[in-house]
Amino acid sequence: MPWSRPDGLVAVGAAAVDLVGYTVTTQMDRGHVPVAGCPVVVAAALLLLARRRAPLTVLAGVLAVHLALQWTGSMGQQYGAATVVALYTALRHHRPAVGAVAVAGSVAVLHFGHPAATEPAAVALAANVAAALLVAATATAVGRWQRGTEIRRQLDAERAVSDERRRIARELHDIVAHHLTTMQLLAGGARANLDRSPETAREALVTLEGSGRAALREMRHLLDVLRAGDESDEGDEGEATAPQPGIGDLDRVVEDSRRAGLPTTLTTDGDPAALPPGVALTVFRIVQEALTNTRKHAGPGAHVDVRLAFAAHEVRVAVTDEGPREGHPAARGSGYGLMGMRERVALHGGTLRAGPEAGGFAVRARLPLPAERQETHA
Repeated sequence: MPWSRPDGLVAVGAAAVDLVGYTVTTQMDRGHVPVAGCPVVVAAALLLLARRRAPLTVLAGVLAVHLALQWTGSMGQQYGAATVVALYTALRHHRPAVGAVAVAGSVAVLHFGHPAATEPAAVALAANVAAALLVAATATAVGRWQRGTEIRRQLDAERAVSDERRRIARELHDIVAHHLTTMQLLAGGARANLDRSPETAREALVTLEGSGRAALREMRHLLDVLRAGDESDEGDEGEATAPQPGIGDLDRVVEDSRRAGLPTTLTTDGDPAALPPGVALTVFRIVQEALTNTRKHAGPGAHVDVRLAFAAHEVRVAVTDEGPREGHPAARGSGYGLMGMRERVALHGGTLRAGPEAGGFAVRARLPLPAERQETHA
């Protein structure tokens, strides 16, 4: 469609206002309404359908129609709704210099173009200039407001991303701290059994090696988050913390979703055993955030399907819903939750797609797994 629905509503509204104004003014001035002028007035307003694609052309067309009506005596000197909207659009879409020319041209056409105005009255000229300047001032004020709104929106988005990065950093810090605590216990156990039970000590050292490798990997992820430009608020670094949620906690999240009024199913394919804690945490957060978004936007009763596929080389996550039930229009969110998901997925080198699908909404993520786990499952 070459024009949007709001443009259509604006054109129809301008046509209605101008048609009423045309009818009233001609009836007062001439004692009757020239019927031939009515479709011309409507045609001028319909030019507004193309105002976003060709603002200056539309303004010129509207002014030409008004000039023709003035020369036929069907309309006096006035700013109609179509003229105001066309001039406003031209001012919003072009530089101030072009806008000044548009204002001057509008004043000239609407005031000096009337054949009966051989010597333009100062009062009428002042009224035309004031009307044009009012439109220009409105366009300038709205432009500044929209720019301020866009800046605030960008700042809010950046703040949301920063908050999510800090949260990710805190969670990864907890995972690393848990690994290091485990390594400390394993090292102590290996030392205690080194003389009495070398085999037990060897097994402890093998486990210690795996925990060290995992800790280094998570530490690299943590440093990637910190290099993004935000310092994490890690709390008490000396306190040993418990591991973050993982795949085993998804049953609880799904059950909470059901209790909140969302019929939710969870399907898993493959073995999630030995999944790296950072990847498991990311899967958990994706599902958790996707269910929260569905509860907010689709409303109660919307069926949600959560599918997890675990392979040797990757994990796939899909959270899909059927959209809001009849009588429950979908709400619109800020999209900050999706930003957080993308931050987490990008941290592991994965991909995420989120958007409308089959009348509902779908979140699909793919997370590659570390090479050592692939070798284990080969």
